[in-house]
Amino acid sequence: MIYTHVGVVSKILLTTFSLEKIIHAKRKDVFNIFSNYEQYEKLIPKYFPSIRIRSVRGDIAVVEEHLQLGDLELILMSKHVSKPFVLHEIYVIGGKSKGSYIRQEFVEITEGTKILVDVDLKLTGMMKIPKLLDKSKLVENYSNLLDDLAKLCEKSV
Repeated sequence: MIYTHVGVVSKILLTTFSLEKIIHAKRKDVFNIFSNYEQYEKLIPKYFPSIRIRSVRGDIAVVEEHLQLGDLELILMSKHVSKPFVLHEIYVIGGKSKGSYIRQEFVEITEGTKILVDVDLKLTGMMKIPKLLDKSKLVENYSNLLDDLAKLCEKSV
């Protein structure tokens, strides 16, 4: 919380971090699995117990998501924006983490694909309890989610 002489300015906890993974699979295949929000419930149910697609127009979709990252449980309304095989962006447009942003960039390399992930997570209310939001644990849990998606990519090769 940020305080000033006139009171509280912000009740939002900002958690930003970046991750990088190398996946031994073609960029197109990696992109197709990582950006396949429609199948998250089937592909990685441990992290996404439920997904409900609200609207799809071209490469933009609005999706209700139930995300479980360790002890942190988020109910989100997200806008997914895809630029095939290069970029997948997720804007959180509703829920207690409204304003959060996740950017996944897919870079073709000789070993396969390098994925660069930037996360800007904004949490409010009860989600700010330090026990739940040890940043290193949050980063580890998100990294585990990426690892599980990477295994799916490498299995499909």
